[in-house]
Amino acid sequence: MILGLIPAKRGSTRLPEKNIRPLGGKPMLCWTVQAARASGVIDRLVVSTEDEKVARVARDCGAEVPFMRPPELARDPAGVVQVALHALEALRKQGAEFKTLVIMLPTCPLRSAQDIKDAFALFTKKKGKFLMSVGPYPHTPFAALDLRKDGTLKPFFPEHGAKRSQQLPAAWRPNGALHILDVAAFEKARSYFGKPLLGYPMPAERSVDVDHEADFLEAERLLPKAR
Repeated sequence: MILGLIPAKRGSTRLPEKNIRPLGGKPMLCWTVQAARASGVIDRLVVSTEDEKVARVARDCGAEVPFMRPPELARDPAGVVQVALHALEALRKQGAEFKTLVIMLPTCPLRSAQDIKDAFALFTKKKGKFLMSVGPYPHTPFAALDLRKDGTLKPFFPEHGAKRSQQLPAAWRPNGALHILDVAAFEKARSYFGKPLLGYPMPAERSVDVDHEADFLEAERLLPKAR
């Protein structure tokens, strides 16, 4: 059995109620629900939230909310790992066991059903335990400089200091779209950075992770291309 899990708390320090904020005519959370259902990969699709308003939106979009998460898991320093472990345990108490867990953050609304299919196919082909989706850095981190207290600059990566941008290694960042995990390995590691960690690359236009207002506006701009 494959569990699709969408962590969706109501609060956000930078962008209030971002998970249910309307994006392209529907709550942002619904784009993730829609992609997960269309992928054909997920056996059960569950939203973990502490909030009844978010739960209603999730159900209206077509996801299950079979439990409410404790309020302390909706506040820092609790993170996605703790939320996922709680979800697995809550469902286990209800008699449901899962072999594979697919975590999809609602803040990455432009991931497609095909992304989920392709990432799961890679995970299966490689007999993976841990897979993470990644997007390209907009600017290479290998050109980063440290501005020191004395006002001088020092390269963080001096071995790349004399290279042109096209000569620098490609760098990727987690984009929040997908974590595919072997449940037994995940519960043992209590981390989604277990080894070996497979990477599923996604293009920049589907890797927007909404954290600030500018990210939301970028998602709105790119949404017609992602449909």
